[in-house]
Amino acid sequence: MRAERLFLGMEFAYILRRKRGVMEILDRMGWHRRMKAWIKGASYVLGIFGEAIRSWRELRMIVKGLLSTDHVVLAHLIVTRRCNLSCGYCNEYDRISAPVPTDVLRRRVDRLADLGASIITISGGEPLLHPELEEVIRHIRRRGIIAGLITNGYLLTRERIKKLNEAGLEYLQISIDNVQPDDVSKKSLKVLDQKLVWLRELARFKVNINTVLGSGVRNPEDALTIAQRAVELGFSCSVGVIHDEWGRLRPLSEREREIFLAVQKLGKWSYSRVNRFQRNLVEGKPNRWRCRAGARYLYVCEDGLVHYCSQQRGYPGVPLEEYTREDMRREYLTEKACAPYCTISCVQQVAELDNWRDPQTLGVKAWRAPVTSAYEVRRAE
Repeated sequence: MRAERLFLGMEFAYILRRKRGVMEILDRMGWHRRMKAWIKGASYVLGIFGEAIRSWRELRMIVKGLLSTDHVVLAHLIVTRRCNLSCGYCNEYDRISAPVPTDVLRRRVDRLADLGASIITISGGEPLLHPELEEVIRHIRRRGIIAGLITNGYLLTRERIKKLNEAGLEYLQISIDNVQPDDVSKKSLKVLDQKLVWLRELARFKVNINTVLGSGVRNPEDALTIAQRAVELGFSCSVGVIHDEWGRLRPLSEREREIFLAVQKLGKWSYSRVNRFQRNLVEGKPNRWRCRAGARYLYVCEDGLVHYCSQQRGYPGVPLEEYTREDMRREYLTEKACAPYCTISCVQQVAELDNWRDPQTLGVKAWRAPVTSAYEVRRAE
C-alpha cells in the first residue's frame, strides 16, 4: 500500500509538472477513483517529506545541545493559566485568568530565541483557549524554533487541527488519564477518542499520547488500554508517574509497576519516551542526576517570570526580559534538592544532554513545597 501511494503521488506530481492540466488527469482513466487515489498519494509523499524535515530538526536540536551548554534547549511558555477542566491532582490552572496578550507572547518568544531556545512548548492552563494561539505558533516557527503544544484535547475540532497544520505546529501531546471520566479527571479516552481519530486523519504534526500512573488514578489498567489505542492509531505513547497535588511522588503498587513496563514496550520511538528516570521512580528509587532547570530548561509563567519548573514556581522568579546567560550559567551549575524524586519528565529528558559532564558545584538549592494553585503563586510573588 505504501509503494502504491508513493507511485501514485509521483505520477500526480509528474502530470502537474508537465502542465497538461486537469483534463489530462480526468482522461487518463476512471477519474473519480483515480483522483482520490492521486490525492492520497500526493499526501503520502508530502507526509514523508514533512517527517524527514521534523526528524532533521530534532537531530539538529540534539547535536546543538551536545556541542554547546550555553543555550536553552526547551522552554515551556504559558499562554493562559485558565483551563476548561479542573483535574483533582493539578495545581497549574485557574478559571478566571485572561489569555496573555499576543504581542507580549511574541516578545517572550523573541527573548527565548535570543537565549538560543531550540524548542518552545506552549502550555497552560489549556492553551487552546488562547484566541490567537496559531499566531503564536507561527511566530515560534518564524524564529526557527521547534513548536510544540500540550493540550487536554477537549477543544480540538477538525477545523482547529487544520489551523494548527497551517500554523506550522510540529509536535502535540495529549494527556489522557482514564478510560471513563471520574471526579478526579475528565481527560478520558471515552471523551477524546473521536478527537484522536481526527488527528490521525488530518494532523501533519507528530502526536504523542501520554498516560499516567500514580496519585489519583483509580484504575491503573486504563493506562495500558489508552496506550494500546494510541499505538493502534499510529501515535507514539508514553507513561508518566504522576505527582500528587504537592508535586511529590507516591509509591506505585506492584500492578502499577507491571503496567508501566508494559506501556514502555509499546509503540514507536519518540523523544518523549527517552526517560530512564521514570523507571527508577516506579521502583521507589531516587535518581542521581544533574537537573539543569533554569538553564537548559525554562518554565515561563503567564506573568513572564522564569521558574525552574511547574512544581517549583518561585525560583528563580526573574522576569524573562531580564534573564541573561549569566543567570543560565549559575543555574546550570546549581544542584536542586528536589531532583532525586522529581517526576517532571521534560526536565529529565533535557538533562540527558548534560548528565555526563559539568558537575554542579554551586551548592544545593533548598526544596520548596510547591504551591497548590495559581492563586498562591501570585500571592507568593
